Amino acid sequence: MPPLSPRLARTAAPAIPAARAWGMGYDGAAGPVLDLTQAVPGYPPPDALLARLGEEAGRAANAGYGPIDGDPALREALAADISRAYGATVTSDDVAITAGCNLAFHMVTSVLAGDGAAVMLPLPWYFNHRMALEMAGIPCVPLPRRTGDGFLPDPDRAAAILDANPQIRALVLVTPDNPTGAVCSPALIATFAALCRKRGVWLVLDETYRDFLAPGPAHGLFADPEWREGVVHLYSFSKAYCVPGQRLGAILGGGAFRAALLKSLDTLQICPNRPGQAALAWAVPALAEWRAGNARLMAGRAAMFRDAMAAVPEWRIDAMGAYFAWTRLPDGAPDALAAAEALAARHGLQTLPGPFFGPGNERHLRLAFANAAEAALAAVPGRLARY
Repeated sequence: MPPLSPRLARTAAPAIPAARAWGMGYDGAAGPVLDLTQAVPGYPPPDALLARLGEEAGRAANAGYGPIDGDPALREALAADISRAYGATVTSDDVAITAGCNLAFHMVTSVLAGDGAAVMLPLPWYFNHRMALEMAGIPCVPLPRRTGDGFLPDPDRAAAILDANPQIRALVLVTPDNPTGAVCSPALIATFAALCRKRGVWLVLDETYRDFLAPGPAHGLFADPEWREGVVHLYSFSKAYCVPGQRLGAILGGGAFRAALLKSLDTLQICPNRPGQAALAWAVPALAEWRAGNARLMAGRAAMFRDAMAAVPEWRIDAMGAYFAWTRLPDGAPDALAAAEALAARHGLQTLPGPFFGPGNERHLRLAFANAAEAALAAVPGRLARY
């Protein structure tokens, strides 16, 4: 057989199918399977959005090609929503709609990191970010985070790493974070933006979960008239609108970056899913209150989960945010890979082990509590206690 790509051979296998496979032989003795592996909304889209999706899928106009950077109606709706949320002016010319946020990240890094250039990722990292860099042959420079910092990135540590690695062209922040849930404050984001600007490095800010934050601007970057010269923003419609199967995300950026991005958009996606774009152009303004209610729902679910975990204090939550709890194994327990496999196979609790999110995370599990109903979350401590 002819050889395959060595980059793909070095890339880790998809994490969620691997973790779910551990539970294939679970006998049901502890109760129904509790799947906390994937970040999916724990409630359905509203009926009105489902109806719109069906209507738009049946329109002949939506069966043809559209603009490579997305249909104007959705770009305008998202620009208006972001302008309102951040108290700054963002225009539709800053917005490109993508076939999901994972593809958005891949296209952004292909634009920012040329030959020999590297990208800095916070460690633990979102595994698909690391996989995308591996497949593209882009070196990844870790920015280690620590329990004592609440798993927030340290700008002084980042500055030292940037100074030692002049090949770094972009620094990635995910807030609220995946996998830890940690939320960067506006001041911390501003510090990183200034750090990147000073060193001529792009700041890539992935805010997939920003709709689940408390009201108020998550940062002030868009108020800087020069933000387009050094900041790229990533967004996903999947979680906020409960439509991950529609595969729609967005990139915000301008100037020379946007001109280069259009080449990547045209090559890798031609155009995003058009029926989904049309439905979401309606949904962005129409479902604003529904989204706000879901943010409150998720905050309540997080509080409930934290309270429930008090019953098993040996399992410590080291960080927690919009969708995830980054949970430390009890002292003396096997490493996270062994623990995750045993929890799935013997106790019906499916989680993701820390090593899936990079080296040095052997004592942690990621629990995606947002995708489970209250009764399921209440059962988690009992499964952990059995282990």
